Amino acid sequence: MDSWVRFTAQSQGRERIFRAAQYASALVAYSLQTSGASPELVICIKQLEAHLSLGRKLFRLGNSAEALEAAKRAIHLSDLVLRFCITVSHLNRAMYLGCDNLLWAGKVGLATTLDQDKWSQRSFRYYLFALIMNLSRDAYEISMLAQREARVQSKVGSEANGRPSCASTTLLAGRVRAHLGLLCHVLRANPPLLLDVLKNCCDLFIPLDRLGLLKTSPGVVAFCGLSSSILSILTISQPWLKLKP
Repeated sequence: MDSWVRFTAQSQGRERIFRAAQYASALVAYSLQTSGASPELVICIKQLEAHLSLGRKLFRLGNSAEALEAAKRAIHLSDLVLRFCITVSHLNRAMYLGCDNLLWAGKVGLATTLDQDKWSQRSFRYYLFALIMNLSRDAYEISMLAQREARVQSKVGSEANGRPSCASTTLLAGRVRAHLGLLCHVLRANPPLLLDVLKNCCDLFIPLDRLGLLKTSPGVVAFCGLSSSILSILTISQPWLKLKP
């Protein structure tokens, strides 16, 4: 109970709960619509989704300043690749949240002349760039850990050198299996990295769909959003699962 109280006391935790509820509502609305439910019920669920989305935007007011502070801290990282990926990700996140704040002002009537479609597209572009940087950082972390693990395995299996070579196709298949096994081992041994990869991959479908780069369906977008929200709630409630730095 104490951990739940600490979690809900955080604005980020409450925003994640609203996000999960929003995408769960979208998934329910899509399921009802495809199953032939009454239009009134579908409209009611979609209105709930819209209200939850507006509530999320309210919780994120001012978070762009937090993202800028995180970018300033990331500049001092010693690893050049991590410094670039994390800093650029936070900068794009700050721009995305800034656009999101403007959209909130437009929806509540504080900025009636705001072109919401244009700013929504800008918001999703910044969101997409931030996710690309996050996935690039994940790929770099995986590469570094895989190289370290490969060196360890090569020392252990050094006595296997000198065996006769197999056919090229068999050799290629063996290398593919070895790389996949190494990838699975690295991810299994690093739960924070695994969760971050899964979360970013799920989130990636949202801006790709909204920008028209990869048309899926509202059900797929809702499922991916709900999955990434649950993973985010898990990392917030269990800080040791959050990828650092």
